[in-house]
Amino acid sequence: MAPSPRELSPLGAALRAYLDARASALLAARKELGINELDARAFIHILENPGLRPVEVKIVFGLTSAGVTVLIDRLVERDVVRRDPDPDDRRSVRLVATVDLGDSPWAALTQFDEGFEAAVLGLAAGEADSSAELISRLTALAGTR
Repeated sequence: MAPSPRELSPLGAALRAYLDARASALLAARKELGINELDARAFIHILENPGLRPVEVKIVFGLTSAGVTVLIDRLVERDVVRRDPDPDDRRSVRLVATVDLGDSPWAALTQFDEGFEAAVLGLAAGEADSSAELISRLTALAGTR
């Protein structure tokens, strides 16, 4: 006889549903855009930090030199990032995003994050802090397994 599935608390069920919907939406957006998860994360990071050097992307994402070159080449080939000459170092380049996350279909990459922030702003005083504490505990517990 198979064991019965564990019942989730209402909070656990809501969190799982949210995470599943977010993962599904991001997967659909990446598929439509023809990019993988690392490409999407790197693109957003470059967009939020214009003028990054490739070495900074390498450090943030834990890539090798060859890996960051391939990643940036893919983003440049898709016309979502460009390499600008570094005015302070002619041997280096600065990375700049060429696509706006407000434009469709790129907006799908951040729609859940923006919705999340809007929901947090609607919480009563103190609820955001206690929710942040709960999520931090969940993250810490997940990291110990």
